[in-house]
Amino acid sequence: MIQTIVIVGAGHGGVQAAVSLRQNGFDGRVVLIGDEPGLPYQRPPLSKAYLQGKMALDTLWLRPQSFYRDNRIELLSGTRVAAIAPRERRVTLGGGGTLGYGHLVLALGARNRLLPVPGADLDGVLYIRTLAETDALKPRLAAAQRIVVIGAGFIGLEFAAVATAQGKAVTVLEMADRVMSRVVSPQMSQYFAAWHAQAGTRLLFGARATRIIGDAGRAVAVETADGGTIPADLVIASIGVVPNIELAQAAGLGVGDGVIVDERLITSDPNISAIGDCVLFPSVHGGRMLRLESVQNANDQAKTVADRLTGKPSRYAAVPWFWSDQGDRKLQIVGLADGHDATVVRGDIAAGAFSIFCYGGERLIAIESVNRPGDHMFGRRCLGLTRHPTPAQAADPAFDLKRFLAA
Repeated sequence: MIQTIVIVGAGHGGVQAAVSLRQNGFDGRVVLIGDEPGLPYQRPPLSKAYLQGKMALDTLWLRPQSFYRDNRIELLSGTRVAAIAPRERRVTLGGGGTLGYGHLVLALGARNRLLPVPGADLDGVLYIRTLAETDALKPRLAAAQRIVVIGAGFIGLEFAAVATAQGKAVTVLEMADRVMSRVVSPQMSQYFAAWHAQAGTRLLFGARATRIIGDAGRAVAVETADGGTIPADLVIASIGVVPNIELAQAAGLGVGDGVIVDERLITSDPNISAIGDCVLFPSVHGGRMLRLESVQNANDQAKTVADRLTGKPSRYAAVPWFWSDQGDRKLQIVGLADGHDATVVRGDIAAGAFSIFCYGGERLIAIESVNRPGDHMFGRRCLGLTRHPTPAQAADPAFDLKRFLAA
């Protein structure tokens, strides 16, 4: 019988693991360790509602303080785990203490990929991932007039939409030839590029920042590879994340572009599981080893581990889904669109309410939706099945998705 479960990482996955253990009836000791101070919080609102002041700090918490107390979850905030000793089943804390475990769950997350150019350490170059970073950004955004965003992924575009709506002059630099190129189809990229441009955001593709120009220690401009200079009193770096694998690697666990786990989310040590943004796992839907950066993935993997640790073993097979709120456009994605060779559009692109069904041959592999929640929910149910609508069926406006599921 496992008496103590230690969870390292108090983000979405770590908190969900603790919650699910208690919901499943685990009665032993649960210790949740987070390196950030304060209560664990939601990350998605940081670049949107919380940044805009539309969401109060106390509504950001994943659970109130009383929840951890009432459910006997020992929350160690502002605490760093310095090392893992797998043989002794013990972790060493940054302050020098140690903590034994029967099972260890690594929910280590990821960190910002740092901008690798001269001047990246100047005052006025900021990132958006943690609560502290967003709190530091709020007054800078209010005072800024000319902003350069480096990177046209979800976070960069969400921030650009917020800043442009506030009347700021925003330029987005993207090295690829389209926005969100890693996660959406070219059609969806084209739609969002046009929407941002119409809103007033300047988008530059094939553009690489080579230097941040400073004056008296503050960023004042961004120099690009073509020799251009873009004035800026605020620079937002949003060029992706790096999985936090160092702790696992030092403990001798298998790592790659993430901590390597099997279909049950067990690492190379049977007494250690890993979940969330830091994990490289065998994807049932992607057909390969995959690392996903999403709240859904972290939460569902946490539930899978909690089930296994409480006697309900199962492999991780959840359908992946993602979302991004950019202005009044809600993008929802279910499945993995990379590798698709055909698309079908349902709905009205001009009206800003449509879905792109992505196919690999005759197989539906992803649905990208803008302001069409019904299509998204259909995808979350359908992609877990063996039978999918054909491209011809999806292309027919009269084809009833609900009836297809019922059948």
